[in-house]
Amino acid sequence: MLIKKYLIIGLCGMLFASCGEYQKALKSTEGSVKYIEAEKQYKAKKYKKAIRLFEQVASEYAGKPQGERLYYMFGDACYQLKQYNLASYQFERLQKLYPRSEKAVEAAFLEAKALYLETPEYSVDQTYTQQALEKLQYFLDRYSSSEYAKEANELTLDLVTRLEKKEFEIAKQYDLIRDYQAAIKSIDNFLTNNPGSVFREEALYIRLHSAYEWAINSVEHKKEERLKTAQEAYDNLLRAFPETRFKREAENMLRKINTSMKSFTSQK
Repeated sequence: MLIKKYLIIGLCGMLFASCGEYQKALKSTEGSVKYIEAEKQYKAKKYKKAIRLFEQVASEYAGKPQGERLYYMFGDACYQLKQYNLASYQFERLQKLYPRSEKAVEAAFLEAKALYLETPEYSVDQTYTQQALEKLQYFLDRYSSSEYAKEANELTLDLVTRLEKKEFEIAKQYDLIRDYQAAIKSIDNFLTNNPGSVFREEALYIRLHSAYEWAINSVEHKKEERLKTAQEAYDNLLRAFPETRFKREAENMLRKINTSMKSFTSQK
């Protein structure tokens, strides 16, 4: 029991001493004192405390040999706390100040990944997505054979898909609100801008549906031309995806299109 008591007292003493050293470093005017304590806190995974000290001495060590390690630890501490914007900035600073650093490649990747982790869902503003995409592309252009390239490609694909989904969902909305002419135009733009999109099959189907509804509900003197547009939309879907998951719906629309077309054929 006595041993346990002394052990607790000893641990408390060490804790107070540690806190005392940290507080002393915060108040110190010596950059080296802050640097040493910041690294100590970083190694102990006390990232908030480390960041507070790094903030005080980063500019002092910018360009100096010790600064290379400081900026890496600063960026990583922010990254570990999910302060991704700050992490990205510090990794960017490391590359600019120490372009030949052995950490430059990793810093370039983490700068881009930190921005990636800050990106929102596809349905909201995609400014961060564009920024992250640019950084990832820059990384891949420079370090395509690095150990981080595979993950960078995966992150890039995810962001590209996210941007495509946003554009596609906007185009789909026109079909949902029955503005079929606008839907056709938007889908055409989407397909032109994203020829290899994972949403291509559904986009071609939505285009068929919009063309079909636009034709079937048209005034008589415009109906034949629009029915032909709908037939072309059907052909485009089946040409690209012979076994499309929308085949049943597409066949039903085609039957109605062909039935309507017969009335125009009989009049000629």
